[in-house]
Amino acid sequence: MPDNRIKSIAIVGGGTAGWMAAAALIERFAPQRHTQITLVESPEIGTVGVGEATVPHIREFLKRLKINEIDFIKRTSATFKLAIGFDGWAGEGTQFFHPFSEHGVPILGTAFQQYWVKLRQMGKAEPIDRYALSSELARVGKFAVSKAGEDSGMLFFNHAFHFDASLVARYLKSWAVTHGVKHVEGTIRDVRLNGASGHVESVELGDGRRIEGELFIDCSGFQGLLIEKALHTGYEDWTCWLPCDRAAAMPCESRLAPNSYTRSTADTAGWQWRIPLQHRAGNGYVFCSRYISEDAAMARLRVSVEGPALADARILRFTTGIRSKIWNRNVFCLGLASGFLEPLESTSIYLVQKAIASLLASFPQSVPNLALQEEVNRRNREHCDHIRDFLILHYKLNRREGQPFWDECRNMAIPDSLAETIDLFRATGRVRVEATDFFRTSSWLAMFAGFGLLPEYYHPTVDDVPEDDLVRELENMRAGIVAAVQGAPTHQAFIDSNCAMDRN
Repeated sequence: MPDNRIKSIAIVGGGTAGWMAAAALIERFAPQRHTQITLVESPEIGTVGVGEATVPHIREFLKRLKINEIDFIKRTSATFKLAIGFDGWAGEGTQFFHPFSEHGVPILGTAFQQYWVKLRQMGKAEPIDRYALSSELARVGKFAVSKAGEDSGMLFFNHAFHFDASLVARYLKSWAVTHGVKHVEGTIRDVRLNGASGHVESVELGDGRRIEGELFIDCSGFQGLLIEKALHTGYEDWTCWLPCDRAAAMPCESRLAPNSYTRSTADTAGWQWRIPLQHRAGNGYVFCSRYISEDAAMARLRVSVEGPALADARILRFTTGIRSKIWNRNVFCLGLASGFLEPLESTSIYLVQKAIASLLASFPQSVPNLALQEEVNRRNREHCDHIRDFLILHYKLNRREGQPFWDECRNMAIPDSLAETIDLFRATGRVRVEATDFFRTSSWLAMFAGFGLLPEYYHPTVDDVPEDDLVRELENMRAGIVAAVQGAPTHQAFIDSNCAMDRN
């Protein structure tokens, strides 16, 4: 039998995406010793520091590599994240959370939100955030590690990290090279294609060296050096629904206690983020250039940060959307080479992780398999469409009336898939979620409730429970959460006691 295993994989580009790919691939193939993995990157290109907030899936990635979480936190200046807080999105002075947990617990087998909707309509329930422990911990700057168990119920939650992307790339680079990845520095000046198949055969560096491969992973950023410049794959533009096309980013000294959540604050022509790290704070302003100039956006960012700037504000220009195919011929793209969805829900690093997993689950042989590629592309497209709709929801439901940018977003036409989701929730209180969708019912519920959209219906079994009993059940849930919050340490105290970085 012929040996059709792929013997050489070349990763073009480093950064978080490139070194995540290198680490995951060497973890998979090192034991077999038949596949050489090479990563080539230019020393002149730095890491784009936009995606410094994550979702809990990153913990599974570290676990797969057997990386100690505490060591990772210390060496990447990481802090903990329990939720995303949305300030001003539902109107000036408002705040709500999208937590990494469920809200409340079912009562007599019926979902919590059904009871909450009835009581909220009657004015006898608090905002839904009050029934999620992670939201309440985040609100007051506290943190604890949740321990899952049979009796954990509403007290169970997950966490993610804020970290320095450049330190993460350095950490994963060290791990991958130690485990067998070959690292090559150099600037690519040419991409050579096979005249018959159209596959990439090699990339040529500025000094004449040639890096060959049977499979190429394109992590070259927005330029899409292989997937677009060489293979002309195409790009689908989503700015008709997600009109922000610029981001100003600037680090500053930390002067405030670190939040245990990512803060997203609505602004005149977009939104600002604040991401607390152990050694600094990351700040940015995602905006639409039709409503504010780059200079004005940078000025607004500068006056909003908590401490002295550690670097000049810089502008990142982007077109929101996705590559038409994540896998074309023998090139698989990751990170910014595959598209850009603004970091509103911290999905950029997750999408890298998800794409790597899909590649490993459908790993090719040296013999082309078009059906395999088409299935991976189809599933990736469905996944990205789902995330796209969730991001659009934030803009569509905004309540910042009288501000041109926000008025345009609230009145824009939206994809049919999102319109159906909103209509279904409004009419039935239900969300149609597929098994592979990233955002689950609890996430949609957090956003709908945060924007004040309540369904017109609740399940009739709710009426089987006496109203006073329902009120008492929710009060007991609140009491349990309040007690847990009171007993938790501050976020800073938890870091200081368990995983403070070495500042020497």
